[in-house]
Amino acid sequence: MKFREREILALRTLAAMPFLDWLELAAVSGLAEATAYRVLRRLKAQGLVRFLRHASPLTATTRRWHLNPLGLDRLAAAEGRSVEYLLRTRPVSAHWQRLLLARLDAVAVIYRLASAIASVEEPFRFRWYRAHSLDAAVTLDGGRTVGIIRQGAVADRTAFSDRVNWLVGARQDLPRGLLALFPDETRLLQARRLLARYPGPVYLALERAAARSMTDEAVWRVPSAPGLLSLEEALAGLRPGGSLPVEPSLARALLPEAVSIGEPGKDVPNHLLPVLLNPADKRLLDCLADWPWATVEDLCAFLDLSDSRVWRMAARLEDLGLVARGALGGKRRLALGERGLTLLARRDRASVSTALRRWSVQDDDGETASHWRDVPGARSRPLARAIEHTDGVHQFLGALLRQAKETPGCRAVQVSPPHHSTRYFRHRGNLRSVHPDAFGVVRAGGKTLPFFLEWERRAVHPSTMADRLAPYLRYYSSNLLRDDHGHRPLVLVVFDDFLAEGNFLGVARGEMERSGVDVPLWISHTGLLEKAGPLGPTWRSPDVLEPSYAFR
Repeated sequence: MKFREREILALRTLAAMPFLDWLELAAVSGLAEATAYRVLRRLKAQGLVRFLRHASPLTATTRRWHLNPLGLDRLAAAEGRSVEYLLRTRPVSAHWQRLLLARLDAVAVIYRLASAIASVEEPFRFRWYRAHSLDAAVTLDGGRTVGIIRQGAVADRTAFSDRVNWLVGARQDLPRGLLALFPDETRLLQARRLLARYPGPVYLALERAAARSMTDEAVWRVPSAPGLLSLEEALAGLRPGGSLPVEPSLARALLPEAVSIGEPGKDVPNHLLPVLLNPADKRLLDCLADWPWATVEDLCAFLDLSDSRVWRMAARLEDLGLVARGALGGKRRLALGERGLTLLARRDRASVSTALRRWSVQDDDGETASHWRDVPGARSRPLARAIEHTDGVHQFLGALLRQAKETPGCRAVQVSPPHHSTRYFRHRGNLRSVHPDAFGVVRAGGKTLPFFLEWERRAVHPSTMADRLAPYLRYYSSNLLRDDHGHRPLVLVVFDDFLAEGNFLGVARGEMERSGVDVPLWISHTGLLEKAGPLGPTWRSPDVLEPSYAFR
């Protein structure tokens, strides 16, 4: 292939997949890596392409390349088409540019997956979607088609279920297979039942594993069977057939704008924030999405960073309007500002209006509420109202993370906030649920130990204690604990004092004997936890009356 043909191939590939880095470009175009690097340098020297630097918690810093208007002119001339045709048929218009930049963290992960697919499958054709349930789709040799769908970290279960239900209910234009990416193990397992209805093979993986794995690493699983597959094995079992959905063309297809950040500040357009922010900034924003009203001390434990580093990051993000600082319960606290909520919602294809309605902490003037009654968010308001309870949950999980880091052979692999911890299940024909204050997974001594946390301040009378335990009795009366790693999660209940703890032990023993349901229940109080920590001998159960270890 002559050098000019390689240039046109690179331009054509960047028109179909804007913001590839040079290694991804080499994989999806079939060019050698060194050749792709030289071609990009030559195209940049000719003023046909530009790059921007980008990094996320799952992808390292790299240059991501895109066509400028002159590059579109050159490609249009080479293909005998007009620039208008390219703007309407390729994701290169100003609208597409803003869309992909706003989702750039997710785009980077999907490009890593696409380049892994291309490394074992030729030929390879890729398509982005603006508003379809699918994020992207790929056509492989022999007419085999595979869709890619991703559940972002802030996308709630209902929104993702709606996407899957719409996809499964479609009568036409479905790819043969589906690759699905998830932010954590719990949401992956929750989605298995939804995706099992897809009329073709479905393969699920954790987003971080798919972004960092090679094609021969076994990180993919099917909804209805145990065991893991490599990407190569999954694609090898894909039969020809299926068709890719087609979205209508844009009503207005304008030339893309020059991507220029300039001096960081509030005047930076929202869609350029994923380029401006570094991975540590993005981790802090994700943490605040999970744990609003967190103190800096809490964030230090969740992020494993020093308090001075967290303060500097928070101040910078506050200057950008992404983080809101307020005072509740006599402490300075942080939460996502409206701009931060918008940024994460757009990244994860969630509803911005829903995110603001649920989680906003600022009034119409942009001031952070100083009293819980003034908090506008329907979900952030109860957390502010019960701020001592919120503090207790944060401090318990922070202590668990710090202690696990210091304990040999122990690791806290997941801590999930209450809005991602709810479990729905069927009990005697009715839909029921448990709503813990948090969910987590600890690996210790070769064991995987998931747990629900209940930080209890109100259930201090026998009747309210029985009411608090009742959902768990229903949950554990079923053997279909499919959302929890195939294990029976521990139920950790923490009280403020030892008297309430002792009373709850008696109530729990009686309720379990009456119902015949065994709940893996462990109970403690704050005094014991402050001395030995969550991983220490601080727990009692109806069968173990002396303080013992729950995570063993």
